[in-house]
Amino acid sequence: MKTLLKLGSMAVLGGSMALVLAGCNVGPKYKRPVYPAPPAFRGADDEAIVGEAKNSIADQQWTQIFKEPELQALITQALANNYDLRIAAQRILEQQAQVQITRSQQFPTISAGGTGAGAEIPSIGGSSITSPLVVGSFNLSAAWNPDFWGLYRKQTEAARDQLLAQTWAQRAVRLTLVQQVVTAYIQLRALDHQLEIARQTYKIRQDSVGLTRQLETGGSVPLSDVRQAEQLLYTASSQIPQLEQQVQQQENAIKFLLGDNPGTIIRSSPTALSPVPQNLPVGLPSELLERRPDIQQTEAQLKAANANIGVARAQFFPQLSISASGGVGGDSFPDIFKSGAQTVYGIGSLSQPLFAGGKLRGQLRLSQQTEKEMVLNYQKTIAGAFRDVSNALIAVNKQRAYREQQQLLVDAAKDATRLARIRYQGGSTGYLEVLTTDSNLFSAQLSLVTAQQNEALTLVQLYAALGGGWQ
Repeated sequence: MKTLLKLGSMAVLGGSMALVLAGCNVGPKYKRPVYPAPPAFRGADDEAIVGEAKNSIADQQWTQIFKEPELQALITQALANNYDLRIAAQRILEQQAQVQITRSQQFPTISAGGTGAGAEIPSIGGSSITSPLVVGSFNLSAAWNPDFWGLYRKQTEAARDQLLAQTWAQRAVRLTLVQQVVTAYIQLRALDHQLEIARQTYKIRQDSVGLTRQLETGGSVPLSDVRQAEQLLYTASSQIPQLEQQVQQQENAIKFLLGDNPGTIIRSSPTALSPVPQNLPVGLPSELLERRPDIQQTEAQLKAANANIGVARAQFFPQLSISASGGVGGDSFPDIFKSGAQTVYGIGSLSQPLFAGGKLRGQLRLSQQTEKEMVLNYQKTIAGAFRDVSNALIAVNKQRAYREQQQLLVDAAKDATRLARIRYQGGSTGYLEVLTTDSNLFSAQLSLVTAQQNEALTLVQLYAALGGGWQ
């Protein structure tokens, strides 16, 4: 009992010393690096920023941006089952455990143990021992390294910053996953449209080949017209298996994002390739620093690097170690707890590094240079974010204009093909003109779908560039 009281007193004394020395911390305080944010994003229309500067589409949930029920179902399944997202969540749990391990160094360690032995000795030479021999002991020990210079606190701070970085990394994976699912879905719907165009064109050209053969049989047109009509037919038919391959492979890609085995994706919504709304609010560039998870992740890593400078500096100062132990023992069970059988001792040691061959200075220099690298990485990430938003805004405007011009091209190609067929049937021109105009129409129709796809993707790219999709 006396032993426990003595150890308790030492713990109270040690706790008091910790409170007194809690203010000792040799590490530098973190200051966020300054980065000049532009007053507005390059590429944004005036109507998109005037009057709505405080709003941004990135502040909205992804369900408010991508409203197709089929697409929302795919995103929901991906957020629940995607392997990359689950791995990122598991890394957060791993880092939480690492924080607990690192923080444990700030506290004393206490352990208890005991030994016991007993024997019944038989009679030897006519003599015997009537009672068995009993030997036993019990001890309680404690050890503590007071954190005078903030060594363990800075290590804990660095571990917590790494935990924060892992949390933001998981959010970045979530943002990227939403972007990947929507992108893959839009690409799949574009392939569906192109496959539909190829099949319709194939059917029309089949009829054209049949008609041309009848005319050739009747002597109205030469055999070369039949061969040219067949060229058009086989051009369309050769596209069909290639597009079917791309469709099925794209379905497998989406299934992988969903954490599922290869299979068919159910889709029927006709609005997947709808034009992007105009005058999208993008908010202020300065808000991007708080919204983008990759920027927050790199800043958390920078904070951890700053804390590691304190860890390196604390290595230059003396380290104190305190340990104490107490126990009882005896050669019989009743004697174990007698006052004469008790032992108590304590040990304190102080060590000061004098020479380590430049190791300590090297560690400090390494931590300082690592922090400088993290500052550059942080600034680079911000610059890349502004670039992403600007590129996305430029793409929104230019892809809309390209799609409008491509639509005009398709309309002109349809009319040119219609007129060429009329002239051919009237004998005013050869089939070569029909072949040329029909080929141009087919190519323009496929290109129009690609233009619609690229325009639809600009909304996805802008939403992700602004930091939307992880909330």
